[in-house]
Amino acid sequence: MKYRYDHIHLRSSDAVAAAQFYVDIFDAREIRRDGSPVVSRVTISLGGVTIFIEQAPDGTTPPSVPPHLGIEHIGLAVDDIEAAYAHVRRHQVEITSGINDVNPNLRTIFIKGPDGVTIELLQRSASI
Repeated sequence: MKYRYDHIHLRSSDAVAAAQFYVDIFDAREIRRDGSPVVSRVTISLGGVTIFIEQAPDGTTPPSVPPHLGIEHIGLAVDDIEAAYAHVRRHQVEITSGINDVNPNLRTIFIKGPDGVTIELLQRSASI
């Protein structure tokens, strides 16, 4: 049996606004909206990754506070960590961890996305 990646599925208290965050901050591309007149899901493409952002029903609980089991964060590679840091600051995105030099070949930033999603921006050196 062969397996291949298909999508990530997120739930949101405001699927349209969450999708717009990824479009505005990370140049994601909106593929489609499902549901009418109320949008039930927005599908986006982010760096070649398909993400379904589903409108969560009222009363859906917020995510657990890290650390927790399950998906820990989304990692997005960048070519220039300083430029990425300046970009998210300009857009007033909550930065939970400034630039970290994890090792000589890896630099990271952690930010907070919609609905408590943790997003890591990372720059790897060419030697990796």
